[in-house]
Amino acid sequence: MTVKIFAGQETVSVNLTEPMKISQALDLAGQHMDLPCAGNGRCGKCKVKALGSLSPLSPEEKKLLTEEEIQSGTRLSCQAIVTGDVEITLPGRSDIADIQTDAVSREFERDEAEGVSVAVDIGTTTVAASLIDLSNGKELATACAQNPQEKFGADVISRIERSLAGDRQALSDCILKCLDSLITELCKKSGVSGEDIPRIVITGNTTMLFLLTNQDVDSLSHAPFEAADLFGRDEPLHFAAAPNAVCYLTRCNSAFVGGDITTAVLASGIAEEQKTALLIDVGTNGEIALAHQGKMWCSSTAAGPALEGAGIYMGMPALGGAVRRVWLDGKDVKVETVGNLPDAGICGSGVIDAMALLLKTGAVEETGLLLEEDHDYTDHICEAGDDLAFRFGEKTLFTQKDVRAVQLAKAAICAGIRTLLHEAGLEPSDVERFVIAGGFGSHINVENAAAIGLFPKELAPKAEVLGNAALEGAEMLLQNHSFYESSCRLADTMETVDLSSNPYFSDQYMDSMMFGDNAL
Repeated sequence: MTVKIFAGQETVSVNLTEPMKISQALDLAGQHMDLPCAGNGRCGKCKVKALGSLSPLSPEEKKLLTEEEIQSGTRLSCQAIVTGDVEITLPGRSDIADIQTDAVSREFERDEAEGVSVAVDIGTTTVAASLIDLSNGKELATACAQNPQEKFGADVISRIERSLAGDRQALSDCILKCLDSLITELCKKSGVSGEDIPRIVITGNTTMLFLLTNQDVDSLSHAPFEAADLFGRDEPLHFAAAPNAVCYLTRCNSAFVGGDITTAVLASGIAEEQKTALLIDVGTNGEIALAHQGKMWCSSTAAGPALEGAGIYMGMPALGGAVRRVWLDGKDVKVETVGNLPDAGICGSGVIDAMALLLKTGAVEETGLLLEEDHDYTDHICEAGDDLAFRFGEKTLFTQKDVRAVQLAKAAICAGIRTLLHEAGLEPSDVERFVIAGGFGSHINVENAAAIGLFPKELAPKAEVLGNAALEGAEMLLQNHSFYESSCRLADTMETVDLSSNPYFSDQYMDSMMFGDNAL
């Protein structure tokens, strides 16, 4: 069986000895397809054009594909099985990406050193890396990519399940390959030889570090969720692009509060201040840290991937054509896309803006119901399969199911914030410094985020967007060796608040589900 794949200007062929899913054939050909729902046929994000010998349409395909798509040969790569010769055309995707690598730096004492080293932040959705000149702390180059583990699922739970199901080695191999590629890119951009890189600091959430090191994730998969390894040590990883480098993995706090929060807290400086300060990293996992009177609390809430665009009907990464900003110009709905290309979908920052606009215009009521009438934007209302949708741009649709996904995600994060404050005997108004960290958080409109209830509205005027603080903290470890010990101590002393068994969180989660109370 021969599978011919048309990927932009490139044509690739692969010979199969047995039937397999299109997604598996694409992997063999080095043309992986992201599977946000872990290949379960729920999200419909892995559409390809496929002609030839294929299995009949699955029930999932019949549900998710329109009649027009079916007639044109569109199939879900996680469902359709290659049974003979097939030609596959992959959807076009621009190389333009909007992944955050920068962060606001704070002053700290640097060791006297020469040479270069590499910092890496492995996020659930994206991976960022930087090459640091140790003599002055300057970034000589940065590089970023989508996390290739996305093909195993958009969130950590999906990837844990896939690892336990037999994909443990594959999950490790693909992220190691990604890091090798990023290091190669750093060297190419800077003119530095990879043989001259002596050290690499890698940060990330606990699951990402387990998957990177090919460890059994069983301890992360069930109660009491006590991670079998919290890292904070050198790890024998080998990268062809930096053959002499020693790799250090940052200390995690718990199963769901990882090394990325340790380094983000380090970069923010909130643990060293007298102010009452709150840090959030809004992503697939909403991670929160609170500092008050010399004590720290932390927690993680499963927000899901909706706020980063995954799990959204036309959600996509921040690549060319992704709607990243939405606003009203008078009564006209305006959009801005990555690369100023025709709109092809919507990414995380656009999701926040879209939700805020729907509330502002009355197209969505406070319960989260998308209205077909009784507002001035009925010409934007249309159908998306069996769902009601609001159109942004020329063709980007935001559906009722999307509204519900955002509703669940924002409620989880806001309730997590309120619960952490409650544990410390504080109210939102008591917070003196509010730090938003992470690549996604760097692009959101703070007022719109507050308006949809992502966090208590009292925090909006105090918001400080820090950028990729996790990567910045990893860079700090490279430049001051005392931070290795102090960051481990920081991670060990933060008090973890388990939200899953916290009755106050449960109450706040239900209370935070409505949209109306937070409107600015």
